[in-house]
Amino acid sequence: MGNLRLGDEAPDFTAETTDGTLNFHEWKGDSWAILFSHPKDFTPVCTTELGRFATLKGEFDKRGAKIIGVSVDPLDSHQGWAGDIADVGGTELNFPLIADPDRKVADLYDMIHPNANDTLTVRSLFIIGPDNKLKLTLTYPASTGRNVQEVIRVLDSLQLTANHSVATPVDWNDGDDVIISPAISDDDAKEKFPKGFEAKKPYLRYTPQPNR
Repeated sequence: MGNLRLGDEAPDFTAETTDGTLNFHEWKGDSWAILFSHPKDFTPVCTTELGRFATLKGEFDKRGAKIIGVSVDPLDSHQGWAGDIADVGGTELNFPLIADPDRKVADLYDMIHPNANDTLTVRSLFIIGPDNKLKLTLTYPASTGRNVQEVIRVLDSLQLTANHSVATPVDWNDGDDVIISPAISDDDAKEKFPKGFEAKKPYLRYTPQPNR
């Protein structure tokens, strides 16, 4: 498939995982989902990442988001690796890890890194909304571990802006002031945002986070 863009439907698939065979759209249901890939089992950076996702799984649960990993290694390798993940991260693997030896999922989501190695998946992460549409993609080289707190921060922004006519400014964290959409007039903004707003520029109006 390749070249997935924001707003595209997240491709569906059926795969073997550490939690049994699952159909992605069926498993996801109307939740948010975080799908992320790993270059290979038993590699140092991946082991730290999966451990961190497992430790912070409760944060994703609170936000109604399911997490699922994918690696091109087979299931028996994943099951062996799960022990290392628990050992290093301090938390048992508590979400499904897809076995993708035929690279079906990696190809659907364009995760193969041809410039480095034709079997190596890049570190891709997709946030998929309740409507099964792609809301965010992040891609890292194999040598750079992801920041799981950033994934949570972005999820907070996506969930907030999906439900309110606002955007989140640079370095925003849950609870900070947000920006009112420029499409809303000042008069409408007064009605829509009863906490009031501060106009730094005619097009840049800050208001307290509406769902707080």
